[in-house]
This record gives sequence, C-alpha cells and structure tokens, in this order.
Amino acid sequence: MSEQFPPRRPPTRAETMAARRPPRRTGRGRQGRTADRPSSRNRILVRRCIAGVLVVLIGFLIWLGISLGSALTNPSLGASPMSRFAEWGRAHGIGPAVTWLEKEWYALHPPKKGGAPGQGSFNAKGRTDLPGVSKSCPNALPMPPRMVSPVIPALPGEGVWQPAGRPVAKCSAMFVTSVRPDTVHTSYTTGIAWMDPRLLRATLYSGSQIPGGSNFKYSAPVTASQAMSLVSAFNAGFRMGDSQGGYYTDHKTIAPLVTGKASAVVYKDGTMDVGAWGTQVTMNPNVVSVRQNLDLIVNNGHMVPGLDSNDQSKWGATLGGTALVWRSGFGVTANGGLVYVGGPSLSITALADLLQRAGCVRAMEFDMNVDWVNYVYFNQAVGQPASAANGQLLVNTATEQMTGGTSRYFANWWTRDFYTMNARYAANATSMNNPLPG
Repeated sequence: MSEQFPPRRPPTRAETMAARRPPRRTGRGRQGRTADRPSSRNRILVRRCIAGVLVVLIGFLIWLGISLGSALTNPSLGASPMSRFAEWGRAHGIGPAVTWLEKEWYALHPPKKGGAPGQGSFNAKGRTDLPGVSKSCPNALPMPPRMVSPVIPALPGEGVWQPAGRPVAKCSAMFVTSVRPDTVHTSYTTGIAWMDPRLLRATLYSGSQIPGGSNFKYSAPVTASQAMSLVSAFNAGFRMGDSQGGYYTDHKTIAPLVTGKASAVVYKDGTMDVGAWGTQVTMNPNVVSVRQNLDLIVNNGHMVPGLDSNDQSKWGATLGGTALVWRSGFGVTANGGLVYVGGPSLSITALADLLQRAGCVRAMEFDMNVDWVNYVYFNQAVGQPASAANGQLLVNTATEQMTGGTSRYFANWWTRDFYTMNARYAANATSMNNPLPG
C-alpha cells in the first residue's frame, strides 16, 4: 500500500507577498536599499582616473618623440647623436643622469697612455707654394720659432711651422703645426695655429644660442662676399651660463662684463687682444666685441698658479667628469701674434703649457668637449671663395679628427658664436697701401 501524503496547504496571502518581495540587502531599511551605490561610484572614478593617466602618458610620449626626435636630428646640438641627447637632457632637467651615463662611458674608454702618433700626424696640410715671412712681406710679423714639444726628443716634423691658408698680399698670414700634448698621452697630437693680425682681420660672429638673441651684424652663415677673403674660422667659448663672464657686441652688452675675467677683445682695426677685464683690457671707443670665458690660464708668459690637471669643474664641466677631454684655447704673443690651440686628451694644465710654449704672454680657455672644438683654414686658390670643399681641419689624422667638419660656419643652422680671420689685402696685391674693406 503506497504511502499517503496530506494535501499541500495553499500559501497564505502573507507568504505570497513575502515571496514577491526582493531579497533583503545588507543593512536595514533605506540604508540597506542604497548600500551598493558607493561601490559603483568608486568603479567609475577608478576608470576615469585610469583614462586620464593614459591620456597624459600618451601626450607625454608624443611630446617626447617630437622633442627628442628634433634634438637628435639638430646638428647645432653637436655632431653625434650622443652629444645631441646630452644637450637635450641637460636642457630638460635630467643633467645628473646624462652626466652619470657619460662618466660610465668614459670610464670604459679612458685616454690611451703611451704609444706614438699615427704616420703622417706631423705633416700638416699647409701650402707648398708660399715661402715663410721674407723680405717680400716687410709689414708682416716675423715667423714664430719652432715650437718645443712637451715630449723630448721631438719626432720629425713635430713643432715645425708650415705656411697655411689663403695668401695675403703674396705673404703667409698664418702657420700651423702640431705636437704631442704631454709626456703621458704620447699617441695624441694637438693642433696649433699662429695668425698674423697685420695681415688678418678678426671678427666675432654671434649666435642665436650663444650668446642668445638675433639681429647681429655678423652671424652664421659666412656670406659669399665674406668668404672671398676668409682665411680661417674657429670656435669661441662656453655657453654664457657656464662662462662666468659677459658678452659685448654691436654696441650692446648682451651679458654683463665681469671685472677680472679672461676676455678676448676685437678692435675696430680688426686686431685682437686677450687679458683680464678692467686691468689688462678695458672698454674704450675702439672696442667692437668682448667675449669673456673663465679666468686667464697664461699670464705674463707663465701658466697661472692654481691650475689643476685633475680639475673636473673649475675649468669647465667636462664630459663624464673626466679631466682629459678635447679642449681649445686662445692667446696673444708679445708682438701681437694670435695663437689657437686645440686637440684631444688635454687637461687644463696641458692646454696652458702648450699656449705658453707657442709664445703666448696671455691666454684663455675657449670651448671644450669633442663636439665644440673646431678650427678650419682654407687653402683655396687666389680669387676663389672659401668653402667647405677647400677647408682643412687643424686636427685631422688617421686616429683623431675635429668634429663638425669644414662646413659648420657656412650653415644657417649654426647657433653658437665663433671667430673668423679675413685677409686685410687681396691675395695677389703687390702693395699693402690698399686694404680690403673691413
């Protein structure tokens, strides 16, 4: 007999209403019905924050690509991508990181000690069609004596001056030579150029980056008319923020001149002088330009006291904090001759020593680091304009070469200041009574 179940009782009205009622939420009453709303709002807020961060990140990456990409293709920031990145980084607040990277790179690539320069290092590319100073050049300065190398004995050709550049009134207006920088780094060579201010006229060209601004009377590029008498062009000093000095040109003080600082002064007659501002050189109506850079490194024919061969800051912020880098310097001899020195693996003491050996009675440091040390002279034929095609770098050996090439000063993108030396007289002039217009 099957089991019998009692008939199911129909639900009461109260039970039916309870079944239809939605499940009770956490909490009671009105609070229970709204307890999930803050959680929903938080999720919306998080989504919006993430979207905002993504928009900012994408915008930053777009800016970074445009800004850094423009810098890496900008030749005015240096000849290599490494230097362009460094210039960009320092301008955008990551200088310490850039310096650390440079320091690590230079630690892995220190200057070589010992050894000998490559073959042909002392065969300067001068002129063989011109004699040195002779009776045919009565108004020229006497040719400088052979430069004594810091390394004894000298190698064949080391320190021997050779005529170079455009002839001026059938005379040699400049001479070039090279020597080893010191007794330790003997595989390197430093270039030296000696220039005669009686035959050459100096001009300071200003740049939109150094000293900053525009509408200068002389600025890159060297024009076609100026190129017709151009003999040489070379770098000037540091960025103004690093120079510890001022800048004067076009009857305007671009940056205040500082008493006591090393100053390269150009006068109306195209001559130049170097000295401490306020004592050895001062402002007067004949001054055309003043370019200051740090302190003198040679004074009264001797290296100034306090120079430190291991210095990494006082005499310029070097790449990677190493004291041995590309450096350049400029000075004046007792009879007014002008001397430029530039090359690799130079300490501040080695630079001062070479300027002294070249006969300078006063000298100063110019720009430094590999991308900024550049001296070009032009061996073009009589009546032909100077150009990158007929330019020669002062240091151009099988192992070392000045960066920037021979075209830098003919480009309208060049933003730094530099000097030019132009012939005072026509190349084929037979008399110095009719100078070329300044």
